[in-house]
Amino acid sequence: MEKKVHVFSEIGKLKSVLVHRPGDEVENLTPEYLERLLFDDVPFKKVAIEEHNKFTSLIRENGAEVLYIEELVAETLDQNPKIKEAFVDQFINEASVRKDLVKPFKDFLMKMTNLDMAVKMIAGTKKLELGITNDADKYPFIADPLPNVLFQRDPFASIGNGVTMHHMWSVTRNRETIFPDLVFKNHKRFAGNVPYFYERDWKDFIEGGDILVLNSETLIIGVSQRTSMAAIEKASKQIFKEGSYNKILVLDLPKSRAFMHLDTVFTNVDYDKFIVHPLIFDSIDQFKIFELSKDGKKEIKKPLVDVLSEATGYKVQLIKCGGEDPIAAGREQWNDGTNVLTIAPGVVIAYERNWVTIDLLEKAGVKVIKTPSSELSRGRGGPRCMTMPIIREDLPKKSS
Repeated sequence: MEKKVHVFSEIGKLKSVLVHRPGDEVENLTPEYLERLLFDDVPFKKVAIEEHNKFTSLIRENGAEVLYIEELVAETLDQNPKIKEAFVDQFINEASVRKDLVKPFKDFLMKMTNLDMAVKMIAGTKKLELGITNDADKYPFIADPLPNVLFQRDPFASIGNGVTMHHMWSVTRNRETIFPDLVFKNHKRFAGNVPYFYERDWKDFIEGGDILVLNSETLIIGVSQRTSMAAIEKASKQIFKEGSYNKILVLDLPKSRAFMHLDTVFTNVDYDKFIVHPLIFDSIDQFKIFELSKDGKKEIKKPLVDVLSEATGYKVQLIKCGGEDPIAAGREQWNDGTNVLTIAPGVVIAYERNWVTIDLLEKAGVKVIKTPSSELSRGRGGPRCMTMPIIREDLPKKSS
């Protein structure tokens, strides 16, 4: 049977990828609510959509199918009309909708087409939309917007032929996972053919920005501000049981916003190349590296570059975001200079504004396809963050 999820590397030619085009959720942001909603700025929706459309057109031009999470949710409900009400109930419950507003809000959602409803769930719903104008509680939303759905990398991760469905670090973002969970369990393209290595209702937090599928033998997962060692160990048991992988390298990162996810400081771009933030070098003494296997956990006391070289079978080159210039490094890291999407070995899509890092990548032999990001980068997530590969071609076996 053809595998519905097939991702055994970070760099194999991309064939199918999941995204979300930004929508009204970014216009439901104001400075007052940014911290609550875990977003850093208020993008201009029109330009953000134009930039996202350009980004996805580049992906298609390079031979990959682009899937949209909101469309897959709608298709799933079209195919399974009997589960719509239960899904709406689940969404309302997880959105912590005020009890007296549950019925009118449910009626509001149930009257919509499935696509309009999925889009509205992500956009958020203002009290004004239900005609509520004189509420004693001045908070404007019945259900909060979900602006971070833009970053499809985090709610789940494709690993081999299965997925980890995540319990996310923040309650604000955890509701995002109900969408892919619905799709993988019920959409006719995926249902019954995608094993789970983690479930969204397990208690320990884990996010996809910390998961790097190095090759068909080795995973790398970061212990970060938003992924716990306990979650990695729990997932590892299911991954090893399924049989695709028997080794996971765990990078225990410093716990700070700068190291929010592994892919904010460390991304694989070719067989032998990784782009990294200079903070990795500055903080190298704070790293611990562990190896998980069926035999248990052990600490690896070797330099990171040596561990990567052994795992890849190549002499690894670490390319610094921003090079040796601390100003360029700080600026380009803020704009996701390390967070590129690798679409084939040595071919990446990067935000065009990170010109210093792009120059360094090109000098190292990496082909860089540039995409605009004046508004997309306001969310503090790059091309990798915005995408979750569903299918990649396998890498050729390295001859000894």
